[in-house]
Formats: sequence, structure tokens, C-alpha cells
Amino acid sequence: MAESHPLLGMFLNAADGRFPPADGRLTVLPPLPGGLECSVAFTGHAVIATALSASDVRAQGPDGYGASMAPDFLRYLAGRDGWIDSVDAILVARGTPAPHRLHERLDVDDHPRVRHARALRTDVRVYGDGRGLVTLADGLAGRHEMSVELNRPDSGGAGLGRSLLRDALTLVPAGEPVFAAVAPGNARSLRAFLAAGYRPLGSEVIIRPNRPTPR
Repeated sequence: MAESHPLLGMFLNAADGRFPPADGRLTVLPPLPGGLECSVAFTGHAVIATALSASDVRAQGPDGYGASMAPDFLRYLAGRDGWIDSVDAILVARGTPAPHRLHERLDVDDHPRVRHARALRTDVRVYGDGRGLVTLADGLAGRHEMSVELNRPDSGGAGLGRSLLRDALTLVPAGEPVFAAVAPGNARSLRAFLAAGYRPLGSEVIIRPNRPTPR
């Protein structure tokens, strides 16, 4: 079995309420599998997973008080032509011990939500019903991740989202942490996740860098 990325342990510790020290400092870790890198912000502490050297990263001046999420620093990490995802809130909940009512969907490979999940995650499974779709996958650093997409977001979206998320937690073994990344600007989705029992842990940006190869 491949050794887990050290960021996974930090996520799991945070899910249990054990956060990095709020000391304003920066932790630099190796890059993620699949050519991805990231910047993660906990309260007062930043974590960067990158192939760049720790000394080069620190020379850019990132810190645990917000500078690790600054646009100029993220562009430095990505390189001029690299891809930078949106800044997302990191949320966590735990699986609930109830029979699940959602059915696996094998007919939605071309759905935008499914395509996005497969571009960034592995072992993607899709479930759903008349309310919408749920993806479960191994995501950032190997953590278990969930995302949802409503069929009719403008028709009772808040109630549908909360009920779908609550039912989706029954797909996860009872007590097991499952994470979600939600754009803060998507206030309706953020409210639905919080109402369904998710708790905020920090924020993150996923990066697919494109940097010149050192000679």
C-alpha cells in the first residue's frame, strides 16, 4: 500500500479538533499525486504542498495570516501558465448510521459535476435520485470527499440540498470523516452543508502547476 501524503494526517487531525498551532507560520510538504499542488490555510497556520523547495517558497513571504492565499503567491506556485482552482472552504462531517436511500448512477459520466470530480479525484462513485447527484471520491491528499449537484437549484434549493446531503452521509461508514470543498461565494450551498452537519476547518486552493524545468 502506498504511503499516505502527510497532508492527509493534518486533515484527519483537524476533523478531530487537533489543528496546527496558530503561530502564523508555514509548513511546506511534498507535492500531491497526479501532478497537483495546493495551498491550505488553517487558523493562523498555512500548509503548502509543492515540488518547489521550502527555501524558495518561504522567500516569497507567505504566512499563516492570509499571505499564503494571496493571488501573487498562488501565481508563483502555479507558474505563468499553471492552473489555479477557486478558493474553497474546507468542511467536514461524519457518516451517519442509517440505511441509505440513494442509488448508484452509472449513466451520468458526461455530467459536468462528474467530469470535474474525475479531473481532480480518484475512485469517483456517483449516487442520486430526483433531487440531484452526489459524488464520493478520494480527493485532496487521499481524503474522502463529497460533492452534490441539485437537479433544480432554483426550486426549493435550500431544503433539497440539506435533505440530499443528510441522506448522502448515510453512504459513508458511521463515524468516518468525509470532507467537502465549497466556494464561500456559493452561499446557498454553504448554508446547506452547514445545516446538514458539516463544520468548517479552513480554506484551500488546488493548483496544477506549469513551471519551467530547472536546467
